[in-house]
Amino acid sequence: MTQADLIIIGGGPGGYETAVSAANAGLNTVLVEAERLGGACLNEGCIPTKCLCRTAEIIDLLNDSAQYGIECRNVTFNIQKAQERKNKVIEELHSGISKLLELAKVRIVYGRAEFVCKNEIRVIRDSSEGTLSEEYTAKHIIIATGAKTSCLPVPGYNLPGVVTSKDLLSIETTPDSICIIGGGVIGVEFASIFSSFGSKVTVIEYRKEILPNFDSELSKRLRLILKRKGVVFYTNSSVTNISKPDGQRLSVGYTAKGVESTTEADLVLMAVGRSANMESINLDDIGIATDKRGIVVDENFRTNVDGIYAIGDVNGICQLAHAAKYQGKRALNNILGKPDSFNFDVIPAAVFTQPEFSMVGKTEDACIADGIEYITRKVLFRANGKALALGSTEGLAKMILSPSGKILGCHILGPHASDLIEEVAVVMQQGGTCADIYQTIHAHPTLCEVVCDVASK
Repeated sequence: MTQADLIIIGGGPGGYETAVSAANAGLNTVLVEAERLGGACLNEGCIPTKCLCRTAEIIDLLNDSAQYGIECRNVTFNIQKAQERKNKVIEELHSGISKLLELAKVRIVYGRAEFVCKNEIRVIRDSSEGTLSEEYTAKHIIIATGAKTSCLPVPGYNLPGVVTSKDLLSIETTPDSICIIGGGVIGVEFASIFSSFGSKVTVIEYRKEILPNFDSELSKRLRLILKRKGVVFYTNSSVTNISKPDGQRLSVGYTAKGVESTTEADLVLMAVGRSANMESINLDDIGIATDKRGIVVDENFRTNVDGIYAIGDVNGICQLAHAAKYQGKRALNNILGKPDSFNFDVIPAAVFTQPEFSMVGKTEDACIADGIEYITRKVLFRANGKALALGSTEGLAKMILSPSGKILGCHILGPHASDLIEEVAVVMQQGGTCADIYQTIHAHPTLCEVVCDVASK
């Protein structure tokens, strides 16, 4: 049996970042990973989708190049080349993570972990010599096993051609048509990507609007922008079945306002969310409490079992890579007895569509539901000089304020929205007001003037 100070189960963003920090703090750290370092974010989520988003952005720019005085004729798209670039980026980042862990002297163990008791785990792996197992013990254990793709269990969900986001990231031919079940972040990003790639895209969403966790006013605006690009949306619609009546194309049955309809596509993407990955590590045997979201934790990400923490997607609080990273920092600080000032109510999020969509803090809908008094301020991107120069004027910035001017939330739909939201997040972290933004001199001409304008309006 190998003894350590800290064992981390899962080598995603939360796991490997925490492992490096722990080792640099002097803890003898073991990191257990069942597959590849980097987790879903690096290997089948954030990074590969952003690579394809960039390809889609360039396609859109080329298709619109005439307005810039550039004639682009006979432009072709090779999805295999796009995939090669994506894979190269993944491997470069994977190599970087491995080097970081090596330099920090983190011990990496590959295999599937399961609890033996609260301070002991068994790591099982297959080898040429058969199934091998090793046991490790530590005073502190952090569970960072992430989440897995959820599936809508309707008839036909397992037919050939019904794919997950992981499958879609590896395809070598662009489908003529694709039906996406789910209008959340994953579904909408792929809708934006594949419409730019030339596919006919249909999105079926159960809720009344796409991106239900984002500001509904801006979600609607984004839906209309994507609709103009050719994406077909069916909201308030329930998928009932998937079939392959002619043996070729898939037929998706759905119900909208009590009316049954169908739509056909070459591929069907299941994009109905992700669920905590916690079934295989023997949580019940050691009495770790769980609920429908995942492992139950307190504000320091401690479970109900002393010495055991759970960070990232597996606790179901906030399924974002950067949330997992900072939850890991908080858990490690708790182990080390160090205070911190991380504010987990201020976590920016972004959707990498064309245009981008970002948010931080409360939505207007949440304020109404919670009975919070608020005011809103809005500014259009078409009033911004840099946006006009870029030819990217679609979008809106919206700030939600308390009557005293404290920022409750901010929502941005427009070019580089994922970058612009960070200024607001910093001010919110410091407990600032809109006055702190508009009293700060912003360079001209820049997109960040949109943030200044909405704060000063």
